[in-house]
Amino acid sequence: MSSAAPSRALLPAAHHPRRTLDWRVRFGILALIWGFSFLLIKVGTEGFAPFQVTFGRLLFGTAVLATVMAIKRERLPRGARTWLHLTVAAFLLNALPFSLFAYSELTIPSTLAGICNATTPLWGMALSLVALSEDRPTRVRAAGLGIGFIGVLTVLGAWQGFSGLDVSGTAMALLASFSYAVGWIYVRRTLAGTGASHLSLAGSQVGLATLQLAVVTPLFTTLPASVEIVPLLAVIALGALGTGYAMLLQYGVVAEVGPTTASMVTYFIPVIATTAGVALLDEQLTWNTPIGAVIVLAGAALTQTRGPRRRSATSPASTGTAVAGTAAAGTAAAAGSSGPHGPANGPAPAGPVPAEPVVTEPPVPTPADHPSPSPVACTSGTTTGRP
Repeated sequence: MSSAAPSRALLPAAHHPRRTLDWRVRFGILALIWGFSFLLIKVGTEGFAPFQVTFGRLLFGTAVLATVMAIKRERLPRGARTWLHLTVAAFLLNALPFSLFAYSELTIPSTLAGICNATTPLWGMALSLVALSEDRPTRVRAAGLGIGFIGVLTVLGAWQGFSGLDVSGTAMALLASFSYAVGWIYVRRTLAGTGASHLSLAGSQVGLATLQLAVVTPLFTTLPASVEIVPLLAVIALGALGTGYAMLLQYGVVAEVGPTTASMVTYFIPVIATTAGVALLDEQLTWNTPIGAVIVLAGAALTQTRGPRRRSATSPASTGTAVAGTAAAGTAAAAGSSGPHGPANGPAPAGPVPAEPVVTEPPVPTPADHPSPSPVACTSGTTTGRP
């Protein structure tokens, strides 16, 4: 009898990893959730005051993240200084921008709010040149900044004297995006090396923002006379999906394909927000809005180009510490930049992330939940402003 392969009974059992959705599918779901966040904000404000919409989304987002933290037995961050910085980050990346977007959509269409959210990397680029000494401007990145703001003026119809545009609503949406950029820089400078996990930092930050709105909301609003089901469902979806589930999705995508690919979700958000607003809310769309949005995104993409990568002259031990610290700081930004954001934001995975070489010229944050946000952030220093 000829030699044959060992019988199956003698072979060790193969390890079959738990099957998950392909990262491209999760990437698409993430883009849809954050893109639709602006529509959900608009629908939510039809039944609730803006502060109530913000409080609701944070409350349901915290519930999702707290549940996952309990399942994973995550420990809360330690140290009074860490909690103080998280409180400031919660204000800059969650409470303030979420409220500003909600108020802005009382007077401007969700399509315009979604496009304003895409200006986060432009603000981040401008601020980082002043606040982050390690960011060196290049001609391409400076050109991207200029092109991006030309795109903003195109969206706003500057040559028409901004006629027909609600200045206060637009200003609040742009200020929300600016807040994401300020928040990203703040957490990068203050929350490195806390030792807490990414999920713990993000969940704690969103929880603190919820407490902030719990104090503010009763002071400026009254309970609605009646609760309409559609706005209520919109707020629940905005929080549970846009501020909670989307952040977890982003963690997984970043861990699997890296922060650079994951941050590309930024460029789909305004496209989806515009499509949703026009198709489902019958919002009007003039030619300058999509053209200006394309120019904004082109400028934002140029601001993210990297200069020559130079390794820092540090020991392996100190290099590892620096990478871990950057990841921790980026995670706090992920909780805010929804993105509308969001998003995060830029975003970092919940577990250990493959370390990238430490460079002296990290990229500027990209825009989210958001939404989200949650303003998303990652080890490369990229953030996603979430709605």
